[in-house]
Amino acid sequence: MKQICILGSTGSIGTQALDVIEQHSDRYEVYCLTANNRYEMLAEQARKFRPAAVVIANEAHYESLKLLLADLPDIKVYAGAKAIDEIVEAQPIDMVLTAMVGFAGLSPTIHAIKARKTICLANKETLVVAGDLICRLAAEYHVNILPVDSEHSAIFQSLVGEGNNEIEKILLTASGGPFRKFTLDEMRDVKAADALRHPTWEMGAKITIDSASMMNKGFEVIEAKWLFGVEAEKIQVLVHPQSIVHSAVQFRDGGVKAQLGVPDMRLPIQYAFSFPERLPLNGDRLDLFKTKDLQFFEPDYEKFKCLRLAFEAIRKGGNMSCIVNAANEVVNAGFRRGECGFLQMGDIIEQVMAKATFDSQPDLDVYLQTDAEARRIAAELMKSAS
Repeated sequence: MKQICILGSTGSIGTQALDVIEQHSDRYEVYCLTANNRYEMLAEQARKFRPAAVVIANEAHYESLKLLLADLPDIKVYAGAKAIDEIVEAQPIDMVLTAMVGFAGLSPTIHAIKARKTICLANKETLVVAGDLICRLAAEYHVNILPVDSEHSAIFQSLVGEGNNEIEKILLTASGGPFRKFTLDEMRDVKAADALRHPTWEMGAKITIDSASMMNKGFEVIEAKWLFGVEAEKIQVLVHPQSIVHSAVQFRDGGVKAQLGVPDMRLPIQYAFSFPERLPLNGDRLDLFKTKDLQFFEPDYEKFKCLRLAFEAIRKGGNMSCIVNAANEVVNAGFRRGECGFLQMGDIIEQVMAKATFDSQPDLDVYLQTDAEARRIAAELMKSAS
């Protein structure tokens, strides 16, 4: 029986992971659940799955959560970021699903790696911010990092059985988001409510905005570089509106292997949990007879500046991806609050890249300083632009 810790259990990935665990209760048990603010939902999940512990990151909700679980003394209740760092080190845990949003996922991931826990990685910002550090730690502590993002899971599945066969190219697919057919002028006036209507996937607010700006795809390029040891020049982004081909790998003989399926995040979550085994999963199946058309387009790097900036960050190296991530977290939240325009997000990120202190050999302290500095600059630029 594998003991699983879910960081971010109340979000989209977390709730779907619990569905997978429920379908395979003979194999998986929840050891710990964490959330940022949604303490009521966290309490409901705890009642159902009876973990050993729950952690609410926002300490202001600690007493409320404790009260809701007062009749279940076997469930330990903790609060704060430090408690999350500590809980992932608990001896019984086999796997940690990192489904927290943003930079906050970095520290607990590092703690889990040092405690030699298998990492099921859904928090892409961890590798975006500190890919070099995370990969070095994973090698040092002999820890497997299993991708949960649908695209990276597809690449991973395509590489199974390939041994040391050289990758010629990674074909990373993108839905194109809700503004794929918009002109640049039309994109100037879009509001958060428009951006939050994703045509294919149901996701959290932050990642849905990132998908609309294609910053999410830029982050996935960075993530793929670190996960699969491939330079950015060998990663090609393809806009694929149907979201049936989740990604593919081209080998040096010209052969291409792809993973196809209906858009259902439970499949990559379950594959990370059960690898190398495939378990039954309730849900829809891909019917190729009903799949009328599979289309692929080049992304428009002028319209989607954020995608271009991600490639620039990879080429620059050092702490530049950390700068981009921090600035993006600020403008993404600002856009959702109506404090900056959709296209302004990319403009502000570009300015932060030029202004923030660059470090070609960052360590963890540098990443933490960079994150704080880039956020401050982005907030100032956003304020002056509004």
